[in-house]
Amino acid sequence: MSTLTLKGPYWVTVRQYRRTLWLAGAAVVVSLAVIGGLRIWADQGPDRYLVGGDRVPADDNRGYEMLRLAIDSAGMYLLLVPLFVGAFVAGPLIAREFESGTYKVSLTQSVSPAAWLRAKLVSATAGSVLTLLALIGVFHLGWSLVSGSWGLTWADRGPYEATGIVLFAYVLAAVAVGALVGQLIRRTLVAMAVTGLVMGVVLLVMGAFRWSFLPVKTITGAAGPTLWVPGDGLVMDSGLLTASGARFDQLICWEEAARTPGTDVTEGLWGKVEAQCQARHGVTTQYVDYHPESHFWPTQLIESGILLALAAVAAYAAFRVLRARHR
Repeated sequence: MSTLTLKGPYWVTVRQYRRTLWLAGAAVVVSLAVIGGLRIWADQGPDRYLVGGDRVPADDNRGYEMLRLAIDSAGMYLLLVPLFVGAFVAGPLIAREFESGTYKVSLTQSVSPAAWLRAKLVSATAGSVLTLLALIGVFHLGWSLVSGSWGLTWADRGPYEATGIVLFAYVLAAVAVGALVGQLIRRTLVAMAVTGLVMGVVLLVMGAFRWSFLPVKTITGAAGPTLWVPGDGLVMDSGLLTASGARFDQLICWEEAARTPGTDVTEGLWGKVEAQCQARHGVTTQYVDYHPESHFWPTQLIESGILLALAAVAAYAAFRVLRARHR
């Protein structure tokens, strides 16, 4: 048991921020109570059976609808975890130590600056990862019942992060960025704000470009009927093709229909004008660009790799800054 006992700066860090750890544990317990209670309520509601053996909740299953709304919100709240972690590391964990000068006490106890910072980061990382793991487990408790419903598919913001591994990479990046910003700024509130802003930008940028990591797949079909993607694919683009295979700009025919007198009042005239325009331009088929569900894990791994690279660079820079200021 003695090998499992925290020692030195690790014990000091955990002892110093034990209230934060208790708050994290309380958040997990409350989340479990809410999601678990809603899951029990939804399971006791009526179900509707469809041809082929599929089962869907009945329209009057209020428990299911409440659970779906809770999981939708939970996915978005989980996106905030890296921001909170980064702000905590940058502010209370690092910057406040420099701002108040209390870090000097640790450095006088035969603890090197690198060991002091390493203890801070390891403790913060362990606590954050364990808390996130528990919260994701609670999320999956509800997700297993409501996944696939509107707004809760594998590619939606929130469920995408919470059902893979990328959220752990965000947390690691947040810890490293927080450590660097906390040392550079050394003012608690400012460091927290800057780190939150940096991680917010990272979340937005990665969310905007993650579906550009892998090439899309394309299916084609006859122009007219709705073209459905296989399985639960994520539609990225759709449009029309000419006989030569070139993509046709639909705005051309929409603008022509808008300029034609009477299309705004005569029923069916808009569609007739648009169809005639497409025929003149040789439109024969339609296309849909999409990401299949099989792209989920490759995209997760690529995004996680980028975030881990960011974490490694920020952590290296944090230790370099520390070494330069405390030789």
